[in-house]
Amino acid sequence: MNLAIILLSIFAAFGTYLLAQQNRFDGIRASASLTIIAYCVMVYITPHADLYSVAFFGGTFIGMSAPKRFGIFTITIAALLFSLLFEYLVPLLNGYGGALGISAFLAVCLCHIGILLGAPRSKKPH
Repeated sequence: MNLAIILLSIFAAFGTYLLAQQNRFDGIRASASLTIIAYCVMVYITPHADLYSVAFFGGTFIGMSAPKRFGIFTITIAALLFSLLFEYLVPLLNGYGGALGISAFLAVCLCHIGILLGAPRSKKPH
């Protein structure tokens, strides 16, 4: 398990979630802006910029789907699930795109199903 992928996906999810609540941003603009900035930074600090920027981008998917459904605790769990699924699906699927999309979808879907089944849920900030 790569700690950098876990931290990047959590940071991306929270960054997108918080930025999407600002006046001139929605989920898509927040995701795109943060991903571009993250990639520009990662190109200079790591030789694995492609992998880490894709993991960051996937984390923003969690933040984009969160404002209406999830609170802080659920975003954290979804980002952790995403990083775990992404780590294990990248070798199985051809390219990053498939692993990115299915990992984000499954993470959000599992958290939402957990909420429907009565799992603990964080309060959404108002």
